[in-house]
Amino acid sequence: MNNVAIKVLVVDDELDFLETIVKRLERRGFLAIGVSSGRAALDYLESHSVDVVILDVRMPGIDGIDVLKEIVTKWPTTQVILLTGHGSIEAGMKGLELGAYDYVLKPAKLEDIIKKINQAYERKLILEKE
Repeated sequence: MNNVAIKVLVVDDELDFLETIVKRLERRGFLAIGVSSGRAALDYLESHSVDVVILDVRMPGIDGIDVLKEIVTKWPTTQVILLTGHGSIEAGMKGLELGAYDYVLKPAKLEDIIKKINQAYERKLILEKE
């Protein structure tokens, strides 16, 4: 699959992780943008379209679950992959119930994240055709 067209928004309040994952995705040909809060993610989405959002569940202010709810309502074809770093499978399962494409437990391998991004992008293309 050609990754060049896939626009990914990464949302995480851990700045080192955020910068690292954005750089690594860019090196793999994705158009990756990073923001460090749920509010910044929603503000970004108001004026930019993205294909896939990689969204940390636990963040100060608006948490990932609340951001997910808004994304599902306002941008229903945008796919969300939740990141949970606290071994909280419950948060991932709740996210799936609310419309997330999938979830990944931190620390996640880059290859696993890329595989899920590609799968989520394929789902987005199918939804847009319906």
